[in-house]
Amino acid sequence: MNTIDVALICKALGDANRLQIVQMLADGEKCGCKLLEAFAITQPTLSHHMKVLCECGLVQVRKVGKWSHYSLNCAVFFAFQQFIGGLACCQNEKHGGSCT
Repeated sequence: MNTIDVALICKALGDANRLQIVQMLADGEKCGCKLLEAFAITQPTLSHHMKVLCECGLVQVRKVGKWSHYSLNCAVFFAFQQFIGGLACCQNEKHGGSCT
């Protein structure tokens, strides 16, 4: 995963509602109507949040008639996890934080 993709995901997750949506989807696919029930927001606002999550690739949508069912894109999620997990914080007082 490249840094541009990671930045887009970080930007998407920078909103508390979108982060909570991702937490809800970690349990499995959810209909948009079920997601909407969990928030004090309008349907257009939920649609905006879902668009942002889908555009960064973290969430995928499956249409069934007039209903939209959302789920995590596990491949993207795991690649994002690996990227974040690969970051390290090395502190060295003499050299201003450089790793050895």
